[in-house]
Amino acid sequence: MKKVINVSLAGRSFTLEEDAYNRLTSYLEHYKARLTVTESQKEEVMEEMEGRIAELFYEETGAAGRVVTLSNVERVAATLGMPDGADENASGWTGPTPAAEKTLYRDPDDKKIAGICSGLALHLDVDVTLVRIVFLLALIFGSAGFWVYIILWIAIPLADTPAKKCAMRGIPPTPANMSRFTTYTR
Repeated sequence: MKKVINVSLAGRSFTLEEDAYNRLTSYLEHYKARLTVTESQKEEVMEEMEGRIAELFYEETGAAGRVVTLSNVERVAATLGMPDGADENASGWTGPTPAAEKTLYRDPDDKKIAGICSGLALHLDVDVTLVRIVFLLALIFGSAGFWVYIILWIAIPLADTPAKKCAMRGIPPTPANMSRFTTYTR
């Protein structure tokens, strides 16, 4: 018989075996110590990391709410890696980096008006200047360019978290990648 602990990660409740809880706590403390960002950014990255861990635990255990085991925590830690991208042989966490698909978001870091052109450029792997010229020509030669821009502004969500900024660029939302982006302030 094993002792279990109820925890809350990113607003989701999980039941972890005691050894899995100890390993997860150790992992979170270890990666927080390795973050090379300011204290306020550390808290943002920690929140994003907990959200990502909660998503992975949910995928591992399913909606049935099974108990999270040590092997589940090991797989999640191997998937996420460490914030500095260093080799983790010393701490026991190694594993492949998951592939990520690009998701279309508006880019708040390289925006002129709403970030639509820079978001489209990242999604299509083209130069942002080319996309801006196409929208400018569409605006000059007809009002359709204006309406298309407005509709895209409404329809495309803003990449306002480090995880969304990673998805926008097609890179996995690991702690190392998420620490490269600061959260958009409204």
